[in-house]
Amino acid sequence: MRVVVVAIASIVALASVMALALVVAPVAAAQEPASSPDSTLQKAIVAAVDGFEGVVGVYAEHLPTGRTAALRADTLFPTASLIKVPILVATFERIEAGHLDYTAPLVFRDSLRYSDADLFGDLRDGAEVPLHQAAELMLSASDNTASLWLQALAGGGGAINAWLAAHGFAATRVNSRTEGRRADWERYGWGQTTPREMATLLRRIVDGQAVSPAADQEMHRLLTRTFYDDEALSALPPSVQTASKQGAVMESRSEVVYVHAPSGPYVFCIITKAQTDTRYAPDNAGYKLLRTLSRLFWTTFEPDHPWAPAAGHTRYRF
Repeated sequence: MRVVVVAIASIVALASVMALALVVAPVAAAQEPASSPDSTLQKAIVAAVDGFEGVVGVYAEHLPTGRTAALRADTLFPTASLIKVPILVATFERIEAGHLDYTAPLVFRDSLRYSDADLFGDLRDGAEVPLHQAAELMLSASDNTASLWLQALAGGGGAINAWLAAHGFAATRVNSRTEGRRADWERYGWGQTTPREMATLLRRIVDGQAVSPAADQEMHRLLTRTFYDDEALSALPPSVQTASKQGAVMESRSEVVYVHAPSGPYVFCIITKAQTDTRYAPDNAGYKLLRTLSRLFWTTFEPDHPWAPAAGHTRYRF
């Protein structure tokens, strides 16, 4: 009996040591796959943009494998409303620092109104709205009045640009209402970026590496609720969740999308400039290109999940 007791005690002691070793031993971090250019996808992108009357920039990355494709990915383009992603990040940075309260009411003034076409533009002077509503409408409805209000609350363009510079974004900048950036504003408008940097910023938010895990989760949720699903998103199955932002000005169309695809996520950003087609119509050449490239990325990264929009879907494009 004594031998059995000693044996059991030895086994328990050994198990305790092994458990301690498992707790103390460092766990090797999962390594991200090395970036690997996808020559087939690259050729397909070049073919898709051939004949486009304007300049096109593209960056796409399949995160599980590191497969990438890029076309003018490091060239400067106008952001249009894509600049609202950096504004969002800077706003949440201020919330995390305790300078803003996500749920506290803000008082609207007529001087803040940018356009009567905005939902926030319909607010009466003195109306109270919580900050989170401004953030929601900045992204879902791309409300410019709400966006400019948040830009100011985040410290202005200078503060947002300082955050971008400090976090490795050398090209992305706010130009509108920002001291010292008049010439850039005249050339690029509200903001400027590259396809690679904007895709990287969106990925950092989704990966929880932008502001804080809690802030990034909330930003991620906000970015999944866009109203504008007629272009790149229309080429994806509606059952697949995406985080995205869209942009459009006269000579530019743009979209950045993080796709939670069945076989693993991928991210892409497409921006145009100097378009000859400046119409705001579903068949604008830039809009058509966004759909074409988005469909290309899905078929490339999800060959086992074929999907196409239902017949008659174009009657719901606007």
